Amino acid sequence: MFNIGDRVVYPMHGAGVIESIEERQEGDELQRYYIIRLPMGDMKVMIPVENVDIVGLRGIIKEEEVNKVLEVLSSDSSKMSNNWNRRYRANMEKIKSGSIYEVAEVVRNLSLRDREKGLSTGERKMLENARQILLSELALAKNMDEAKVEELVEGCLS
Repeated sequence: MFNIGDRVVYPMHGAGVIESIEERQEGDELQRYYIIRLPMGDMKVMIPVENVDIVGLRGIIKEEEVNKVLEVLSSDSSKMSNNWNRRYRANMEKIKSGSIYEVAEVVRNLSLRDREKGLSTGERKMLENARQILLSELALAKNMDEAKVEELVEGCLS
């Protein structure tokens, strides 16, 4: 159970802060929802409290774990399929997992591939989405603004 003010990650969308917990009448039942503000894209989402495990909502990483994420970004690329369709599906699974380490792998691998061979439109969009998810969590974990976190990430990818 999360509380108001908790910093959480909503897989596929990024990190945000629980602004409130509201109750709404849904037919005969009273449903409780987390209202989460996601700074990236200035979006608000409502997640039913009972669906937290299903959607994979989790707390953000601790500040000490940020260096491990940066190590993933700095390390060599992992083996990827040459078939873009298989590569796309594998990367999508990593993003859906909600693990910041797997999202960091996707950002690293696609960034390297972009420099070497270029990316298709679909993979470029995936890279941007993965970068936003990664940056949003790192910014909250480090209590830094997005621009500084972006510089940090770019430094690791260079």
